[in-house]
Amino acid sequence: MIIGIPKEIKNNENRVSMTPAGVFALCKAGHQVYVETMAGTGSGFNDDEYKEAGAIICSCDEVFAKADLIVKVKEYLESEYKYLREDQMIFTYLHIANDQPFAQALIDSKTTAIAYETVELNHNLPLLTPMSEVAGRMAVQIGANMLQKANGGSGLLLGGVPGVMPAKVVVIGGGKVGLNAAKIACGLGASVRVFDINAERMAYIDDISNGVIHTIYNNEYNLRQALKTADLVIGAVLIPGAKAPKLVTEDMVKTMKEGSAIVDVAIDQGGCIETCDHITTHDDPVFIKHGVLHYSVANMPGAVPRTSTIALSNATLPYILKLADKGIEALKEDAGFMKGLNTYKGYFTCKPVAQALNGKYKEVEELL
Repeated sequence: MIIGIPKEIKNNENRVSMTPAGVFALCKAGHQVYVETMAGTGSGFNDDEYKEAGAIICSCDEVFAKADLIVKVKEYLESEYKYLREDQMIFTYLHIANDQPFAQALIDSKTTAIAYETVELNHNLPLLTPMSEVAGRMAVQIGANMLQKANGGSGLLLGGVPGVMPAKVVVIGGGKVGLNAAKIACGLGASVRVFDINAERMAYIDDISNGVIHTIYNNEYNLRQALKTADLVIGAVLIPGAKAPKLVTEDMVKTMKEGSAIVDVAIDQGGCIETCDHITTHDDPVFIKHGVLHYSVANMPGAVPRTSTIALSNATLPYILKLADKGIEALKEDAGFMKGLNTYKGYFTCKPVAQALNGKYKEVEELL
């Protein structure tokens, strides 16, 4: 099979979908890999490294024209829709529940689209996990920076100092993003509360943190009370494939302290905080609403591309090898992998995505 690795064009997206090590593994398995020139530069991988690994370096048009399988990091932007075609598979973070134009382009082109974020393994999301870990840890770094007075924040040091209370951090969601955010915030000395509805998950967080991270059952009353005194709020809610629920409403944000900060990590799925009503970029990441700083960048890990690229490539490579070896048959042999299939033959094949977009859904078994 011919695998294509294009250069990402989203704002400040410096990740690349495959490292030279991944290219080497695919070439050794008998496949051809076309890499767009300078695709890996932002992550610290140059064209010569890819050539040495066995790749063919070429233009963007050649990558999309020659490949049977396109492997990306982020969704296609409008200028890339022209490359979509029925006889090609794409494997990337799709997040189409919050992207109607791209979803429609996939349906119209009848492209076989497989989403990293809905592939399952033992009830976990193995291809979302590495970027969730990065984003969760970054959220605290970003939030701590936002709280600095020069950046418009309240002027608090996240961990405080002896004799001065630390900042209060509220994390909404105790999954991979939330737990990683809580661990970093706790490590910096902040007072951390994690809101969730899964009693087993809360017990796990309490256990591994020896009770230092406080867990609270997430209902509207509890969350409202916590937001009034919160200095940093991190939105970390995920429903696989679906739009994130708006758990923090605008009137709740109005009760927050002036100069406090919000980082909505769920923004790529529509966001879980109502006032994060638009996606921002790494060029212009923060806006202020009701006196509260808001950060809603949809590709947070793109700011640390070296770490993110290696972590992502490590996770995706086994799946890419399966696709390269067996094509769509690889999905038939693995029910968890099959859950990654979002569009096929002009239909949505992931129910949460179809419901979010009011699109035409078909069970994948009917189409294969």
